[in-house]
Amino acid sequence: MVRQALGAGSDVDLPEKALIGEALIEAAFASSALGIYLTDRAGRMTAVNPQAAAMLARPAATMVGANAHDLLHRDPGGALIPRSSCQQMAVLESGTAARSERSTFLRGNGTLLPVAWWAAPLRRGDRVLGVVVVFDDITERLTLSRRQADQIAALENFTARLTLVTEVTSVLTQTLEVDEALQRLGRLIVPRLTDWAAVDLRLDHEEVHRVVVVPPPGIEVRPDWLGPLPVVGAPSHAPLTRVLDRGETVLLSPDDIAAVAGSPEAAAQRELFAALGAVSVIITPLRTPRQVLGALTVARTDPANPFDATDVTLVADIGRRAGLAVDNARLFGQQREVAETMQRHLLAPLPEVGHLRMAARYLPAPVGSQVGGDWYDAFALPDGVTALVIGDVVGHDVKAAADMAQLRSMVRTLAWDRCESPGQVIERLDQAMSAVTDVSMATMIFARIERPEGGPWRLRWSTAGHPPPLLVTPDGQTRYLEQEQDSLLGLRMPPVASRHDGDVPIPADSTLLLYTDGLVESPRSDLGSGMARLRRHAAGMAGLPLEEFCDRILEHRPPGGTDDIALLAVRLSPAAGEA
Repeated sequence: MVRQALGAGSDVDLPEKALIGEALIEAAFASSALGIYLTDRAGRMTAVNPQAAAMLARPAATMVGANAHDLLHRDPGGALIPRSSCQQMAVLESGTAARSERSTFLRGNGTLLPVAWWAAPLRRGDRVLGVVVVFDDITERLTLSRRQADQIAALENFTARLTLVTEVTSVLTQTLEVDEALQRLGRLIVPRLTDWAAVDLRLDHEEVHRVVVVPPPGIEVRPDWLGPLPVVGAPSHAPLTRVLDRGETVLLSPDDIAAVAGSPEAAAQRELFAALGAVSVIITPLRTPRQVLGALTVARTDPANPFDATDVTLVADIGRRAGLAVDNARLFGQQREVAETMQRHLLAPLPEVGHLRMAARYLPAPVGSQVGGDWYDAFALPDGVTALVIGDVVGHDVKAAADMAQLRSMVRTLAWDRCESPGQVIERLDQAMSAVTDVSMATMIFARIERPEGGPWRLRWSTAGHPPPLLVTPDGQTRYLEQEQDSLLGLRMPPVASRHDGDVPIPADSTLLLYTDGLVESPRSDLGSGMARLRRHAAGMAGLPLEEFCDRILEHRPPGGTDDIALLAVRLSPAAGEA
């Protein structure tokens, strides 16, 4: 058969060695595990081996004489390939071998067979007589390849989801401000997971507010999308109500979305669906082990990319993490409120002294427990002198606030006990603190505003490791009142002979500012820069009323500060300064 296809003469015309070679070729052709067919110069099939007939589901006899291109060559969709773009037909024209790793042949039963093929010209001298085509069924190879691709895609998808969950956890723990945490969450999952997202929070059993809407890129949030949702009355089957009341996670199809109607809360949800578009929606509770705090709604707008069961599991996990973050933030807010209330109650009200005007401020730290050991105090002594105190106990927690209360009471007791210099009061406080408290360390200034008979008002003070007072004169001149710095409290050193006292006159209508280091220090700048900044700002506000002066000083505190701040401002009236 092969010899005939090649156009050879009869057996008697060939030598015996050639016949043996042809027999081997015939055997190989017939028994090959690969499909083989031959064509003539016009592309008609002249020989087909049994394996080709089996793979193509066509008897060999029905294929011989048929045009191979018209009979077999199809694109992946089953359409006949144009002759001009058929690689096998090009072999006849060019006389150059060709191959394809993936093509499609039409089988006799109408199905398509994926194949890899090799085609080479059959020559006699320089003349191309036809083409030999060898092909193999690659169905199993493609199945394995698709399986591997699916496994790789599944692994990549799992990795992406794991990464997203990790980032969600990080975003939710970066701040204890509820709205900010939920806004960050929305910006993280849109558009990576969803086309838009919304968060509703339950303020009490009946009141629900929509606090966050993150729309698709390029769309602005409308004010009417946010705010209180209609109060849920009788039991409702609306998706949002089911989530809030029963803690379910619901997946809505286009039909489910179209059916959302009836109750006022359902109508509000449907308005958002209509405004932003939705063909697939997941609503999941923001929950803790104790309660449902709200709901996270995510939506996709492409019908070709709906949410699936894996997405439901992922969104439900994000909802649980967001619920815990909201719960932690609310508990922190309650703790902060209690702690701030306690801190402010520990700071005594300023006394009313005829010749002095006083104002004070306390600002909690922006991070941490929000309370600390900074304090101020002012009180009258038995000799008629007004005492001023500013201090800072090491720490930023409730214990620091409690330690501060101890020291404040001790300072008052020691200062009232006997009339002595500021340095002596601080030294006795240092010894008592080490003996009867567990306060670790603290800084402090103790000062007396005195008026020697017939002389101007003066400030006498002693410093224990604390930033120096700032004096601001009515004409805007400023200077720090610096004297030899003594050690801070709590170092448990042997008693010293005496701590140093400073003594300066205070001009009438000048402002004396005592403050803690949170007013001049921050992680972004050094102490020297902070003190220069405070001095510059204070100079420009010398003529302001004392209360406004304090407010403006706080407004110009260093950005990024992590410490609480206490300040005490004192201004002598002109009459008192002239006495």
